[in-house]
Amino acid sequence: MDALLRLAETHQVPIVEDAAQAVGAEDTGRRAGSIGRVGCFSFYPSKNLGGAGDGGMLTTNDPQLAARLKTLRVHGGAEEYRHSEVGINSRLDELQAAVLRVKLKHLDSWSDQRRENARRYDQLLQEHAPQFEIVTPFVREEARHIFHQYVVRVPRYRDDLVKHLAENGVGTGIYYPIPLHLQQCFAFLGYRAGECPEAERAASETLALPIFPELTESQQRHVVDSLVSFRP
Repeated sequence: MDALLRLAETHQVPIVEDAAQAVGAEDTGRRAGSIGRVGCFSFYPSKNLGGAGDGGMLTTNDPQLAARLKTLRVHGGAEEYRHSEVGINSRLDELQAAVLRVKLKHLDSWSDQRRENARRYDQLLQEHAPQFEIVTPFVREEARHIFHQYVVRVPRYRDDLVKHLAENGVGTGIYYPIPLHLQQCFAFLGYRAGECPEAERAASETLALPIFPELTESQQRHVVDSLVSFRP
């Protein structure tokens, strides 16, 4: 991260930080959303800190930039009916703010429970190794991972494993099945399959297991037992 920041500073390129799924995460003591010039958070209901509907937040230490962002969120006008530039309607309504204020008090404890669930997954998968290759998430010692998702990699049989888990009542998610360079909206760029092999490999191998804070130990054991019972 430090090398990236130095590179950006050298070339005077501002960093816009996508922290949509990382609220509460840290890197060498710095919280996600505070590292770049702007930090972007999502309060979509499925996020670690989610509202009752759509919502989000931008963070910055630059007062001038903060003033412009506030203007952009109300159609580009600092005063009603006076617009200095074209903006959008991006206000966070009072209902979402009220829900988030209540939930914010619980965020750290929820993050702690997610990390505990991740630790238990690591332990259980090590003790009861499946009969196929499965790669668990890597976390650097100096980082604080908040596990919005617990994503494993299954180099072979991923799709068959998803079906097997579903038959055993285990919900899973694939984030994201089609890499950006192969999305139709970016077809004009001319990329073809095979040109971004690591992105394509990740899209075909990754699988998210249940990790929500309320997940019980017995439920986790059922997930791992279901994994272990899979026969390729």
